[in-house]
Amino acid sequence: MFSVPLNCSPDHIRGGSCWGRPQDLKIAAPAWNSKCHPGAGAAMARQHARTLWYDRPKYVFMEFCVEDSTDVHVLIEDHRIVFSCKNVDGVELYNEIEFYAKVNSTDSQDKRSSRSITCFVRKWKEKVAWPRLTKEDIKPVWLSVDFDNWRDWEGDEEVELAQVEHYAELLKKVSTKRPPPAMDDLDFTTTVVSCRPAELQTEGSNGKKVLSGFHVVLEDTLLFPEGGGQPDDRGTINDISVLRVTRHGEQADHFTQTPLDPGSQVLVRVDWERRFDHMQQHSGQHLITAVADHLFKLKTTSWELGRFRSAVELDTPSMTAEQVAAIEQSVNEKIRDRLPVNVRELSLDDPEVEQVRGRGLPDDHAGPIRVVSIKGVDSNMCCGTHVSNLSDLQVIKILGTEKGKKNKTNLIFLAGNRVLKWMERSHGTEKALTALLKCGAEDHVEAVKKLQNSTKILQKNNLNLLRDLAVHIAHSLRNSPDWGGVVMLHRKEGDSEFMNIIANEIGSEETLLFLTVGDEKGAGLFLLAGPPASVETLGPRVAEVLEGKGAGKKGRFQGKATKMSRRTEVQVLLQDYISTQSAKE
Repeated sequence: MFSVPLNCSPDHIRGGSCWGRPQDLKIAAPAWNSKCHPGAGAAMARQHARTLWYDRPKYVFMEFCVEDSTDVHVLIEDHRIVFSCKNVDGVELYNEIEFYAKVNSTDSQDKRSSRSITCFVRKWKEKVAWPRLTKEDIKPVWLSVDFDNWRDWEGDEEVELAQVEHYAELLKKVSTKRPPPAMDDLDFTTTVVSCRPAELQTEGSNGKKVLSGFHVVLEDTLLFPEGGGQPDDRGTINDISVLRVTRHGEQADHFTQTPLDPGSQVLVRVDWERRFDHMQQHSGQHLITAVADHLFKLKTTSWELGRFRSAVELDTPSMTAEQVAAIEQSVNEKIRDRLPVNVRELSLDDPEVEQVRGRGLPDDHAGPIRVVSIKGVDSNMCCGTHVSNLSDLQVIKILGTEKGKKNKTNLIFLAGNRVLKWMERSHGTEKALTALLKCGAEDHVEAVKKLQNSTKILQKNNLNLLRDLAVHIAHSLRNSPDWGGVVMLHRKEGDSEFMNIIANEIGSEETLLFLTVGDEKGAGLFLLAGPPASVETLGPRVAEVLEGKGAGKKGRFQGKATKMSRRTEVQVLLQDYISTQSAKE
């Protein structure tokens, strides 16, 4: 059997299903972990982890964004950092960065969470800004500036010092062994009931993948299995990552890639950052649902707790801006009123059950019915995790509406910390636009409109010039003493229309005309024109040489290429073809 915490107060469930009996239990805090290894990543497949970075007066911060990472290795040297790990799909990730400037590797550290690995590296020369993270002035596609944390330096040193000291304190706590934690230390000790082989299907950047592992059943658990529109928890069992938690009847299956001995005592920890985020979004949904129903009789038909935003599906084909604003105002007023959120149990035959909002019980439900109530606002059957007071939601921001399923409207919202992160991102974007557009935030829209209009005029003028240039080039090629056989032309600027204008102006079916535009050594476009039979034969071979693809008809074959550097090979191919045809004649 299992138990799951359902609000911020020390309530969780024991026995039965996720509708079971609340008992006293705290929630585990996140455990930080970091390792260093001199040969980290040497045998990796060299797939890169997405990396964010930002600059501070004394430190440079890097965040390697990998959820549920394992086998983490971080090597920090005076001129570089080497990072490697495995992600939830078992894919090996490896990043090696040559720093822009020298760092003090002995005063640099890293911390690991369930969502990322953060490194803070001490600068050798303090208060010297880094315009980029890398030594070479080349920006890898996997490296981005963390605009959420990129700020002016003025008055920021104390904030930076506090942040580093906080990280260091976390590392110190993790590295020091201590007795098994008590309940009020937010950890939970229980017994392994069973452990059986299992598989987990995941979806990653490389498509679907099946992981081999084990389903571990515990006598009791902190980790919430997926249900009620809420995703499952993440956490650890004896520091072994739990990659999925699912409910089967009265038991919770914890998927791990390491077996655990039945009968053994284990320590369970929950990923508190993920848990609290889900609590805020779920309680926020209950509040929005109740207010939408009270103000406008709009019923909630379903909801989704997404990774970045959440949505309440309302039974209406549309909503007005005034309705959205009224709902947002009302929910935030109730948050400011600090209304309590309570959990209680009702027996299945209790008459009060009929008065409680709900969408029905699971088919395999057993035991009492769990009811989550917001004082004076809502009572709802729910097995999910919630805050104990609406003040813990901080604030709710409704981002707008989207068309949902047939005759339904999705109300998109953020709650709690997600609102703060959204504001940080928006503020970072606003600062960047202010610097680029050279105007205040209130003038951004008008400035962008002016730029768009100017760009359209420039594009139109540029297109006319390219057309005139194409006609001029066509006549020059046609009148050249070298005309005949194979004629080649490459330009960095141009498009398919540019090449076709040249081919139209020349209009010859006796010469093989090979035109290309784009990067001389990278990707671009190509066109082969000439006698239809010859083009039909040579077109696919040209595309193959340039490692591209294309199609053609009526004496023309055109397409995209990835290796423009092989144009000379195409020239040899075309000339050999002409020579062979001449010999046959």
